[in-house]
Amino acid sequence: MAGKVLVLGASGTVGIEVLRALVKKGERVKAGSRRGTPVADAEVVMFDYRDCSTYGHALDGVDRICVIAPEGHLDPVALLKPIIQAAAARGIKTVLMSVIGVGGDDDPPHREVELFLEKTGAQFVIIRANWFADNFHGQWLESVRHGTIAVPAADGRTSFIDARDVAEGAASALTGDAFNGQVFDLTGPEALSYGEAAAILSQAAGRPIVYTPVDDETFIGLLADAGIPGDYARYLARRFQSVREGRAAIVTDDVERLTGRKPRTFETYARDHATALAA
Repeated sequence: MAGKVLVLGASGTVGIEVLRALVKKGERVKAGSRRGTPVADAEVVMFDYRDCSTYGHALDGVDRICVIAPEGHLDPVALLKPIIQAAAARGIKTVLMSVIGVGGDDDPPHREVELFLEKTGAQFVIIRANWFADNFHGQWLESVRHGTIAVPAADGRTSFIDARDVAEGAASALTGDAFNGQVFDLTGPEALSYGEAAAILSQAAGRPIVYTPVDDETFIGLLADAGIPGDYARYLARRFQSVREGRAAIVTDDVERLTGRKPRTFETYARDHATALAA
């Protein structure tokens, strides 16, 4: 009998969807989080990236692991390397959630984590996701509820991806060997400007939502007002440079390669989350 699948960051936007996708596939799953948050149909285990004493119990009986860095951390290298090494030492296959756009440069921290995983000798799959559509009913929800999307994207376009598509891609990578050793750049089916995204969200929410481009400092100030730490706010602002330069507009067929179907459209995302967006 195959071992269990451990999903880290199990209470997060992608983690919870990975668990649901795995359960649908009939897998036995362990949900790892610092608070041990209950998850339906999953064995819950306490796990803290910074506490190696939590690794052993979390990894017991596991032959596959999905590593998702929690939001708000600026040093993924220090955070992720220890658990990747611990999993590799047990011969556990790792599916790593990374960030789109890091493949051309070995210097960014996320690329350093990817390279470290590749060199462990363990089976692996790397999934790089573009900006989540789910941010609009997640970290940007308060702004959306006030009818404004204020980000430093200028007129850049983004192929927003639904977190469910990322999760289903990860579940495919975790439940078969056909994708081992490969890297996937997951995107939505089309690249939209933030103005176009706002128009779609407005229709789904049944109220006006407008895009207001701002500069980096204004954006950082807005995040600070929302309680986001300054260093992380500046990191998020820097990430919008890729949007302004057109690098977030890439569209790939990697979701279809992993799952056998095309990714959800932004309209589908907005319609499925209309209640949250309309609140």
